[in-house]
Amino acid sequence: MEKEKHVWNNSFYVYGLFWLTLVGLIVMPNLGLGSAPESSAMVAYLFMWGLFTAVMFLGTLKLNKALQFVFATLMILFFLLAIADATGNTIIKQIAGYEGVICGFSAIYTALAQVLNDVYGRTVAPL
Repeated sequence: MEKEKHVWNNSFYVYGLFWLTLVGLIVMPNLGLGSAPESSAMVAYLFMWGLFTAVMFLGTLKLNKALQFVFATLMILFFLLAIADATGNTIIKQIAGYEGVICGFSAIYTALAQVLNDVYGRTVAPL
């Protein structure tokens, strides 16, 4: 079980790198440090993160339902954002925003449940 936790904890660092690279792609051009990525580059970037998350989702199939839900909604979010950028459709981007809120709240619940269950040594919040 410890090795399983270690593997999953390391995989979450990758999503930290996602945020760092996304901020870099957005902020650096505003600071005059390069040019803004073209739409097609952002589509590819978001699609690849969706693909990576789809593979990670497969890894959750033997884990709890809460973690499966987080990865499924995150995968959908990346693909919706890629589609919105590819098409320029603002409605899809708005749907992605709402879906991202659902994903975020589910991630907060899952993290809280994992911590509480571990601290109390019993199921305080179901996963």
